Amino acid sequence: MLREIVGILLVISLTACTTVERQTHYSPSPQIDTATLNAEERDILEALYQQHEEWHGTPYRMGGQSKRGIDCSGFVQLTYQRKLGISLPRTTERQAAVGHPVSQTQLHTGDLIFFKINGTTRHVGIYLDKNRFLHASKSSGVMISELDSTYWQSAYWKAKRIL
Repeated sequence: MLREIVGILLVISLTACTTVERQTHYSPSPQIDTATLNAEERDILEALYQQHEEWHGTPYRMGGQSKRGIDCSGFVQLTYQRKLGISLPRTTERQAAVGHPVSQTQLHTGDLIFFKINGTTRHVGIYLDKNRFLHASKSSGVMISELDSTYWQSAYWKAKRIL
């Protein structure tokens, strides 16, 4: 029994979302250019930037789901539920299994973007616009990052459309 518990904890720790990135991030949220968005996309984008304003700087904590600390999949789950009214699974692995695949060149506001760090660790964020995404990083907590940074481009895995 103890071996099974240790095995489960090991699997969780290896597949949990942890990141140590070196890239530009925005603080506070940049001005939103909504001229090219339809009304629904504009509402979603504004809700996501509002979520960033409310949670920016919240530290990363594996398994956390509060402003004392939150991990990437917990932040995505909480954001989708509170801001978009959509329930998502709790883990990055399960979030990666829902929705419809979308190519990186066809990303829309609200799409989930997934990364593989060092080949095994998984990370998830929510695409905003103009190659920016919202996520909870291990190094900086809740933040906005540039998808086209060298770090994130090398770790990019896939994207899913939920909306």
